[in-house]
Amino acid sequence: MFDRITVDQFYPRWLSIRENNKPGHFIDVRSPDEYGRGHVPGAQLIPLHTLPVRASEIPADQPVYLICQMGGRSAQAAMFLAQSCGLTNLTNVEGGTAAWISAGYPVA
Repeated sequence: MFDRITVDQFYPRWLSIRENNKPGHFIDVRSPDEYGRGHVPGAQLIPLHTLPVRASEIPADQPVYLICQMGGRSAQAAMFLAQSCGLTNLTNVEGGTAAWISAGYPVA
């Protein structure tokens, strides 16, 4: 249905997409306030509650990495997008932004 990776597995993919212009899309499903306090650089904010009306913004032709604070809401987002929209290119980043920040990775 969708893949799961840790932030340590995600970081090299994130870096490769950003530095080598490889296909990939990052979606942060937290609230605007949470996003504003720090997020993965390059992540697009699409709050979880807006997914039903904004799902068309998520590309079906490239890898999509979903992230939230801890990994729960992004897993819900992946489940919704897989079941309701038929997307198969989804990966949930487990541990979320909290683990990303804790690991010392870049934050915008």
